[in-house]
Amino acid sequence: MQHGHSPSSLLIVFLSGLFLIAVAEPASAVAPATMRVDVVHSGDAKSDHYALDRVLLEPLPWPGNPARPLDDSNRGLNKFEVTDAATGALLYSRGYSTIFGEWQTTAEAQSLARGFGESLRFPAPGKPFKLQLFKRDTGNAFVPAWSVDIDPAAIDVQRKSLPAPATPLAIRSSGASADKVDLLILGDGYTQAEAEKFAADARRLSEHLFSVSPFKERAEDFNVWAMMLPTPESGVSRPSTGQYRVSALGTRYDIFGSERYVLALDNRAFRDLAQYAPYEFVEILVNNETYGGGGIFGQFSTVAAGNAWADYLFVHEFGHHFAGLADEYYTSPVAYQSAPARPEPWEPNVTAMHVPAQLKWRALVQADTALPTSWPKADYESHARDHQKQRAALRAAQRPEAEMNALFRADLEFTAKLFSPDPNFRRIGAFEGANYEARGYYRSQMQCLMFDRSDAYCEVCRNAISTIIDLYSRAPD
Repeated sequence: MQHGHSPSSLLIVFLSGLFLIAVAEPASAVAPATMRVDVVHSGDAKSDHYALDRVLLEPLPWPGNPARPLDDSNRGLNKFEVTDAATGALLYSRGYSTIFGEWQTTAEAQSLARGFGESLRFPAPGKPFKLQLFKRDTGNAFVPAWSVDIDPAAIDVQRKSLPAPATPLAIRSSGASADKVDLLILGDGYTQAEAEKFAADARRLSEHLFSVSPFKERAEDFNVWAMMLPTPESGVSRPSTGQYRVSALGTRYDIFGSERYVLALDNRAFRDLAQYAPYEFVEILVNNETYGGGGIFGQFSTVAAGNAWADYLFVHEFGHHFAGLADEYYTSPVAYQSAPARPEPWEPNVTAMHVPAQLKWRALVQADTALPTSWPKADYESHARDHQKQRAALRAAQRPEAEMNALFRADLEFTAKLFSPDPNFRRIGAFEGANYEARGYYRSQMQCLMFDRSDAYCEVCRNAISTIIDLYSRAPD
């Protein structure tokens, strides 16, 4: 398949199945090819290592915004840079996070080494280049971690792909990929007979995403695609309950021992399917009813499409994946181990607030707002302890999901009654309790869907999302 096209034409992509997708490209430029570098990221709690897996050209042209090749958002646990080998000129950069980076903070990483596949995608350079990876140090500054020299003309660069195994369906078409954020929704755990169910789930959940600000106001800056590979049985694995399923993407529950955490662990399978649609961000729908999801900045997010809280889960996990938003809750059990130090987080919506006058969202705080900002923290935590005990008991007894849904509704109702009368309920300040910690980390508002199962992002999160939309989209010429 050609990686370029006539400046005055549409790129016609034929994929096996029912659809013929026509992707309009700007008439003034030919998009470069999409290069992908797959790496293996391995190590344990104290060290990590990188190894080159493969270099390949994907079958579709680069979908990104040519006007913003460099990432100035300072997001992600890692960053990669592409520089010209001859001149040292910086050609492309992006921040991202990884499954390994999360796993490295678990108890298992103290006694075991593991490896995870990762992919770096960028517009293919025409000449030899250096690919350099960076990671955060203990103060959250980027430091060099690994680099490799790559010649695009080398014989071991993979230039051919197998015929497309599935067909992308256009859910939302707003314009040329170079001008828009391209979101790809993948399905896992859907049988061939459930293909229409997947399409309906993708439409339903993406429509909800664009009902939530700031995605609502920026909906025309997005294209949305949907694609799935059928599986023999419905659903993905839940090992904690003895439920195992063949998965197209390696998606399962119980990641890092957390019963609700859902991730796709087969990076090759995920990327080799996704490459047949234009994409910069990926949401994976799992065909399960049990509450669960997950999100890795710059990699993908997941959601249990059949759960009663799927709308919330989609938007919450997409906030992690799309904008690098931190979890603002701190009373739910997580697999990560706490660190005694409290460096200023790179995530835009939480802070250690070492210097209140330098609070990262200080411009949004009214002059008469106290920092830290008071809220009914003790009453909330007392309720949360009881809530988590009930939640654990329901899971241990494998009670019907309807009972868990009822518990979540009761929890949200309690929070609304507790928070709404408080004089600081709508204020922007610094509310202690965030980033999985009861002490030492702060969130900007009392309530946000990154904190609980409410239905709106706080203003700081909305601004952080808008920054990423601007990085990947552009106004038409």
